[in-house]
Amino acid sequence: MMALEAPQPRVPDMPPPPAEALPDAVDRVAMARLYGEPLFTLPSDLYIPPDALEVFLEAFEGPLDLLLYLIRRQNFNILDIPLADVTRQYLAYVEQIRKTNLELASEYLLMAAMLIEIKSRMLLPPKKSADGHEAEDPRAELVRRLIEYEQMKLAAARLDALPVLGRDFLRAQVTIEQSLTPRFPDVDADELRVAWQEILKRAKLHTHHTITREQLSVREHMSIVLRRLQGRKFVEFEDLFDVKRGTPVLIVTFIALLELARESLLEITQAEAFAPIYVRLAYQPS
Repeated sequence: MMALEAPQPRVPDMPPPPAEALPDAVDRVAMARLYGEPLFTLPSDLYIPPDALEVFLEAFEGPLDLLLYLIRRQNFNILDIPLADVTRQYLAYVEQIRKTNLELASEYLLMAAMLIEIKSRMLLPPKKSADGHEAEDPRAELVRRLIEYEQMKLAAARLDALPVLGRDFLRAQVTIEQSLTPRFPDVDADELRVAWQEILKRAKLHTHHTITREQLSVREHMSIVLRRLQGRKFVEFEDLFDVKRGTPVLIVTFIALLELARESLLEITQAEAFAPIYVRLAYQPS
């Protein structure tokens, strides 16, 4: 006898998940998202322009650029170009661009005709020139053009790699505040000479007819001048000379003054032409 199975209790249907939970559950198989919403089927009015599916090939600047690229990519000797292989690859590329841009292809077709013409000349027996020399290799002119083009291309790449103002770097501009210390005008050499002549004229009025031998040192008088300027903001030029001591002392003092100015230990200033000349130490402690 067959045993009868007891009927199983009926399980009540589960309520469907809430609507807001659906995108998270099915988003893993969505084909795309449109404005953040999952897209499970392609729209019936979808339009893709033909240009969007265009395959862009290597961009070349002309026939020579393409020919050089084919030669260098396969490590061919540029002085011994295998024209059959290069021409075959060249024509394959020209066929690709001819389908999309006939005007651009015409320029490349001219080079293709030249390659075929060179290959046909290589298949013919070489003819000697009138002077008995061997004829030039039909590829020689093309090789010269390729070498010159490659040199120009490498030079252009090196120039482009140089840093350019405004593209690779900017010129630094630093604003420097003017010093608060006023800069006094420099004394003209003629003004200094006139002032020195005036001091000599005054010294002659105090000249005594005495004969003495006095050891004069420029370094010593440099120290004397520095001591007289110490602690004083400005000293008038004429006050640095003791006219009573005679012309030799005045000359040594003037030389000492010039040496100190040359060593930038003091400054000689004048507010304007024919104005009094003043002397001060180059360094004034604050």
